[in-house]
Amino acid sequence: MTLDALTDPAGYAFVQQQQGWIGNGVTDRFEPPTILDRFTRSAEWLSDRLAPDGVAFASFTFDAGSDGSAIAIPEQLVRVDGPGSNGRAELVNGVNKVRYAGASVSEVDWMEAVATATAQIREGRYDKVVLARDLQVWADDVLDPIGLAEKLAARFPSCMTFVHEGFVGATPELLVRRIGNRVESVVLAGTTTPDDAAGRALLASEKDREEHGYAKESARAALAPLCDDLEVDADPWLLRLDNLQHLATRLTGTLREPTHVLELVGALHPTAAVGGTPREVAVPLIGSLEGMDRARYAGPVGVVRGNGDGTFGIALRCAQLTARRARLFAGCGIVAGSLPEAELEETRLKLNTMQQALGARTN
Repeated sequence: MTLDALTDPAGYAFVQQQQGWIGNGVTDRFEPPTILDRFTRSAEWLSDRLAPDGVAFASFTFDAGSDGSAIAIPEQLVRVDGPGSNGRAELVNGVNKVRYAGASVSEVDWMEAVATATAQIREGRYDKVVLARDLQVWADDVLDPIGLAEKLAARFPSCMTFVHEGFVGATPELLVRRIGNRVESVVLAGTTTPDDAAGRALLASEKDREEHGYAKESARAALAPLCDDLEVDADPWLLRLDNLQHLATRLTGTLREPTHVLELVGALHPTAAVGGTPREVAVPLIGSLEGMDRARYAGPVGVVRGNGDGTFGIALRCAQLTARRARLFAGCGIVAGSLPEAELEETRLKLNTMQQALGARTN
């Protein structure tokens, strides 16, 4: 498997299409402060410690005010370039029975939050907000983050599979990639089942295209001032995965100045794909509407090079593993035309990714 070199259960990985990086052990570690310029502070910390060709692993909380962000320079760094053996993929499933332990908010209360949000949107307070919910499970034995990541990488090779101190997932959404003076981002918003008819309906859906448009515009507005040229797909296209498909828009550009990838992360996060619009109105309401702390769900996760290059995804389709417990997350964009029951079903579809990987019963 792609992650054969990952031997530390508390270690690090960031791979896509059987290419990427793995880290075991820790040489140095930084917990960014819970302040708005945490990305700048993180870049400054790395500048004194990371060689130009060095690699660090980073995972940030969604909310700047939440604890839990971490950057680590691994003791052992392994470059992944192609498949390995088929080692541990079954360890996470089979003998380890997984049961439910509850959620921060019930499904009924979450649907009420969706109804509240749609009412606020119709009143003109904001245009879109993303609401998430969690699901907590426990297992008979200690959960294996390496085995879980291997299953995700095998099933979703086009996604960015990540492991960061027990935080495991496979995200399809590229927040930003910087290689030299080139920058790329792929915005996802709008989700359906993987069949062709559902895909055609998604492309034609006025509600989903509206939701997607807000996310696309938020990324464009963040990157345009930093680029000499910024190319944005005129129309969304379908990003197809094994179990879902999403409306997607790619943005590519040439940076005016050598902006550090963490500065780009700070400019983009949170996009309207995981936050809301206008950002300054919608995002502060998320905590009270959701009734939970997202922790690192929907936060930036990825790798950063000492020369300022790097790749960051948005932490979706993920779970935080702590011994025998796992906390799973899923969210969806709420606009004026959103229906609580339909949005709940969308979160169920998204939660199924991690439920199936863990061997848990799906909804």
